This record gives sequence, C-alpha cells and structure tokens, in this order.
Amino acid sequence: MDSFASRIGLAGLVLLVAAGCGTIINGSTQQVAIQSNPSGASIAVDGVRNAETPAMLSLSRKTGHALQIELDGYEEFQMHIERSTSGWVWGNILFGGLIGLVVDASTGGMYKLTPEQITAELEESGADVKVLDDSIYLFVTLTPDRDWEVVAWLDEEE
Repeated sequence: MDSFASRIGLAGLVLLVAAGCGTIINGSTQQVAIQSNPSGASIAVDGVRNAETPAMLSLSRKTGHALQIELDGYEEFQMHIERSTSGWVWGNILFGGLIGLVVDASTGGMYKLTPEQITAELEESGADVKVLDDSIYLFVTLTPDRDWEVVAWLDEEE
C-alpha cells in the first residue's frame, strides 16, 4: 500500500514540474478586450473574421496577432498585438527547470500579449462605393484645405 501511495505522489510531483509554471499561471491563451467608436465594427484576427465590437477574444499566446477592425463608411483600423516573454519564465528557471521551459514554450504559457485592451477610434472615410444596376459608383467627400489652389471649375450640363 505504501509503494502505491508513493508512486501516486511521485507521479503528481512529476506532473507538477512538467506542467510548467507559466502554463499553470497564464494558460495558453489570453483574453484581449476590443472595442471601437462607433461600435458594431467587424473584427478580424490574423485574417479571420470572428466577432463584432465590443468583444472579448481569447487569443493564443504562442504568437503575435494582426488585428483589423472594419465598419462601412470608416477607414480600416489595423494594428499588431505583440507577444513578449512573461515574468513567469523566471519561475520555470527556478522551479520547473528545462522541462518547464519546454512545456511553456510549446504551449505559449511563457508569453504575454500586449496591449490587453484595444479601443479603435474609427475615422470616417469620406468615400463610399455603391453597386447599382451593374454599375459601380464611387462617392468621395473632401474637406477643403485653406492651402488648396483652385485649378479648374466643373460646369453643370444643361
């Protein structure tokens, strides 16, 4: 009976060390809050559309991520969510050793994503494209600048 209990205890200790400190503390994914002004914009992470703003996404810690936020009538918002080494990697060096580092590197537990909260202030595009009766119409609105110089006037056809 004692040998069975000691085997169970040893197996538990091996699993604890092998699990990796960062993986235990951080997990392999991280929650990232994404919102936009105005809300209701489409969110794509790494080219895959998966939500609308506001949203809380669970992203893999293994790599950084390309983020795109789009809403009709507004300029596309793009940014990169960076991956960096988490402070928990030092816990692995002290307690988990090489096995813990390997586990955390393979699961992504040794990394953190930044920023954790993203707010996209969407700018009106000034351009709109409509398809009507097999024709494409492009509407552009420009805000005049004082430094612009008049080069020509368009006359209305009668």
